[in-house]
Amino acid sequence: MTLTTQFLTMLAMIGMGSVFGAALDTYNRFLMRTKRKSWLVFINDILFWLMQGLAIFYILFLVNKGELRFYIFVALLCGFAAYQSLFKKMYLRVLEITIRMVISIYRFLVKAFTFVILRPIQGLITAFIAITVMLGKGGYSLLKVIFRVIWFTVKVAFMPVKWILALLWKLLPKHIKKPVEKLYNKLAGYLQQTKNYVLKWIAKWKKHKE
Repeated sequence: MTLTTQFLTMLAMIGMGSVFGAALDTYNRFLMRTKRKSWLVFINDILFWLMQGLAIFYILFLVNKGELRFYIFVALLCGFAAYQSLFKKMYLRVLEITIRMVISIYRFLVKAFTFVILRPIQGLITAFIAITVMLGKGGYSLLKVIFRVIWFTVKVAFMPVKWILALLWKLLPKHIKKPVEKLYNKLAGYLQQTKNYVLKWIAKWKKHKE
């Protein structure tokens, strides 16, 4: 291994020691150990150390093809110590400011989405439902009025016919009236039975619905 390679290896490992210190502080900041279960903390710790070891070995492989020397561990400790003494406080401040900025931007985007997109859509849906219900009620009331007008017109139009039929009925002989009355009574009985059956079925359906 040449002196240049050794020098670059030392610088890279000092840098990785500092990066490891920053990564450890960031990891502890987001993990919040006291609020996590012990088994979850244990799994996260294993994954964190595994990822850091792989990252350090990858940088070492790029610099000197992965050759391990004693001074590499010394360089890592020096980089970690330099971070702890020189950069830790400043990094933690920057980290907190960054977290607050991200949270503020996220809250702003959520509020903007709520007021600009979600609320107008909810208002449009509510207005559409209200207009639909209003038109439905208006249409139902209009149909009721139209039906009443038509029914009144039909009654008025057929009133002379009713009078004529009543007069003809009085003029008919009794031997013709009796069969007609029997047929009328039978039809009335069938209609009453059908009406009772329908009312009974509707009552059962309402009871089952409740």
